[in-house]
Amino acid sequence: MKKFNVKALVAIGMLSSISYVLMVLNFPIPPFPPYLMIDFSDIPALIAALIFGPVAGILVELFKNILDYFMTGSATGVPVGHIANFIAGVLFILPTYYLYKKLNSLKGMTFALVVGTISMAVIMSVLNYFVILPAYTFFLNYPAMSSEATRQMVVSAILPFNVVKGLLIALVFMLMFTKMQTWIQKQTVYRNA
Repeated sequence: MKKFNVKALVAIGMLSSISYVLMVLNFPIPPFPPYLMIDFSDIPALIAALIFGPVAGILVELFKNILDYFMTGSATGVPVGHIANFIAGVLFILPTYYLYKKLNSLKGMTFALVVGTISMAVIMSVLNYFVILPAYTFFLNYPAMSSEATRQMVVSAILPFNVVKGLLIALVFMLMFTKMQTWIQKQTVYRNA
């Protein structure tokens, strides 16, 4: 792992702050349950990854969740939702980053965002079934959900929600990326010089 210079550390801090603000500006979308909220906080993390490498993107995801946890807290005192958000963000930005680095074009970025969306949606569905939903019921002292009820929730709500969320993030990012692609590439070249 390359050491980050001061400019990279400042940029990661700024992008983490922007990411946190975007995380706070979340909103539900029908017909999904109101506790499933969409936000665009993965966009600054993806920008950080594209310019400074995948570790920078992961750090932005980490810092925004730490900030949100300390600012808003958690109903349980245990940051299950924040951990889930961090994992979902990493599952979205890493495949996107690595595929784009191989393909390095607008079409390549579109394909990378779709793959990032699919990887996030599928892996988060598995994690929700086996880890996240059981953790919520444990820490909130709710009766454990049956495996059928958990499967139903994952298939009917969580999986389609993550697909919609990923596609919305991809759409907004592509609108920005078409204008920022040259600038991002210059920043990457400057960083590697």
